[in-house]
Amino acid sequence: MHKDQKTHPAFAYHALDANTFQSTALTRGPWHPDHQHAGPPIALVCRAFEETGGLHGLTHLSRLTANLLRPVPISKLTIHVTTDYVGRNAGHFSAQLLAGGKEVARFTALLQRESALELPAGLPGHPLATVTVRAEVAPVVKFPFAGRHVGYSDLVETRAASGRIFDGPCTIWFRLCHPLVEGEAPSAYQRVAVAADSGNGISAILDISKYSFVNSDLSINLLRRPVGEWIALEARTYLGSNGCGLAESGLYDQQGLVGRATQSLAVRAVTPSQ
Repeated sequence: MHKDQKTHPAFAYHALDANTFQSTALTRGPWHPDHQHAGPPIALVCRAFEETGGLHGLTHLSRLTANLLRPVPISKLTIHVTTDYVGRNAGHFSAQLLAGGKEVARFTALLQRESALELPAGLPGHPLATVTVRAEVAPVVKFPFAGRHVGYSDLVETRAASGRIFDGPCTIWFRLCHPLVEGEAPSAYQRVAVAADSGNGISAILDISKYSFVNSDLSINLLRRPVGEWIALEARTYLGSNGCGLAESGLYDQQGLVGRATQSLAVRAVTPSQ
């Protein structure tokens, strides 16, 4: 039987060296007590991309795509980043995430060089949309799996700007309650990555006790650098009759829209043995 930790760790990962990290119980997801929620390891790889891009003066993470090949165990993780191409204004990078010698996820990223630009007034669609209910006044909400084990629901604080969590379209604010990596303040991009993988959960339209709707990927596109510690997901789930689905989320900080995230879903009925 899985032995859960009785007290909350103070961080999601402990760095063993530049590329290797020990996971803690704060990364635990809802589907299996030995498996991580995908948000924290995606954010950990995001951190590696930021470091590599920064060496080339590429400071804006425009896109991050995660292909989730296997469940990520709560164990030691190793990240290998490859620089695929760096040009004048953008660089393409790829990465592997390994656990126990096996590749559990594969990533690509686009990082861009930032340059100040004054936009003309009156552009269509501008100023960008905002979440009208600010995080400070939004009511606290909990994941339905909160309290079952120490895990992801303890890593983040969630507040509802609109709708209800796990009950269809909604807008939920996320804030990290603990550092991603011990001794470090998480970057704005890492905060987005931790939250963005929850779009399919917060906008779920199926009973989690009767169905699983696990995502096999996550793509995040960002138009600008997020600001502040709060990130909102304006999330919605769409299901097909073929056991497949799509979750999409508008991503916001307290100044307005910062990007969009999508997830491909595998939808299955849960049997009692599962």
